[in-house]
Amino acid sequence: MADKEKTFEESMARLEEIVRILEKNEKPLDETIALFEEGLKLVRTCDARLKSFETKIEEITAADHEEE
Repeated sequence: MADKEKTFEESMARLEEIVRILEKNEKPLDETIALFEEGLKLVRTCDARLKSFETKIEEITAADHEEE
């Protein structure tokens, strides 16, 4: 992927867009499969970022408790 990496918010917005498109069930099967695949990649990316954010928050709060 030559494009710059999307932010978490951009990824979530695209995922929501894909869900809306798929719910309408108006696209040809090939396009539906491609959208579904893109959506799965976005879910995995967002999940990994959330886990990373969670780890970072735990590190920050742990460091904050050590300073007290």
